Amino acid sequence: MMAIRTTTTRVASFAPGPSADHADAVPAGFSFEDLVVAYFDCRKNKRNTHNALAFEQNLERNLCRLADELADGSYRPGRSICFVVTRPKPREVWAADFRDRVVHHLLYNHISPRFYASFIADSCACIPGRGTLYAARRLESKVRSVTKNWARPAWYLKCDLANFFVSIDKRVLRAQLAARITEPWWMWLTELVLMHDPRPDVQMQAPAELLALVPPYKSLLNQPAHRGLPIGNLSSQFFANVYLDSLDQHAKHQVRARHYVRYVDDFVLLHESPQWLNAAHDDIEAFLPRELGARLNPSKTILQPVERGIDFVGQVISPWVRTTRPRTVNEGARRLRQMDAADLHAAANSYFGLLRQATGSHTDRARFANIVRKRGHSVNRQLTKAYRSHTT
Repeated sequence: MMAIRTTTTRVASFAPGPSADHADAVPAGFSFEDLVVAYFDCRKNKRNTHNALAFEQNLERNLCRLADELADGSYRPGRSICFVVTRPKPREVWAADFRDRVVHHLLYNHISPRFYASFIADSCACIPGRGTLYAARRLESKVRSVTKNWARPAWYLKCDLANFFVSIDKRVLRAQLAARITEPWWMWLTELVLMHDPRPDVQMQAPAELLALVPPYKSLLNQPAHRGLPIGNLSSQFFANVYLDSLDQHAKHQVRARHYVRYVDDFVLLHESPQWLNAAHDDIEAFLPRELGARLNPSKTILQPVERGIDFVGQVISPWVRTTRPRTVNEGARRLRQMDAADLHAAANSYFGLLRQATGSHTDRARFANIVRKRGHSVNRQLTKAYRSHTT
């Protein structure tokens, strides 16, 4: 690593940058140190993957080559891997090559702060400090506000966008990005990442029977070239938030929803009047196809009194308590009973950590603790941590 550190002063900024007319070149806006930081960000959770290890074997040479390609405009994204996950439901996942993920982090590190500064506080997911727990607490706080601490009745409208990632219109998204990214080189890189189509050169790692489980309308393979972002890339997660920021701004400033929370493509509005929520639904339903080319999923639209409980980001917000979604608890219990003994300790602690995020988790933690004990492990008195058995 010392060799890498010493090369951070190799150049302050790369000079020749690409443009629509190569003769009219503009300076690239990154330093080698920026690229090294992007590499370390990228490898945090990917260091033991095959692509990451291959890249690290000749780390300095690979970083220098990547920097030169970015600087002279010859960089092009490489081959992606496509596979299918089945939980919680079948969907395609597209994994970019490791060097391309480094580029995604480089781009994200530079442009994300300007967008985050304008996002509303109720936009969650893929934003530092705003994960599922933040979203659940935010919604619970808004429920307490609209109900005057559960003393008054109120209603909630929960909506979901249909086939969100594969239906994103990249032409609309490009215009949204261009409005904030004024540096020509960074806009070139943004457009290169955004408009790259991974389908012509993809390594399929999913058998035909698994691919068949993904509905055709949810598959990126079946979308026109201008639609869809590959699920699995940092760039796609960030671009999705940029894309839906206009929905957030519309909900806040045009619909004038005081109590609104969004997590990716799921969002909830709260109000004392169900008639007001119906009008808000009609307004948003008209706004989405007109401005974004998106639409609501009617089968996942819910209008209910809040006292019945709001199922959101894996938790159920009910009067005075937040609990983990029953389906998640039941699936976790089933997996703990059936998984290999070698995996039990790590999985149990992971589930205990998940359950602790809910305020009403004692019963669920006790259920998991009993399963873990029966399989030979120990659990502390607080039911928050499992300990390995001496026989494993």
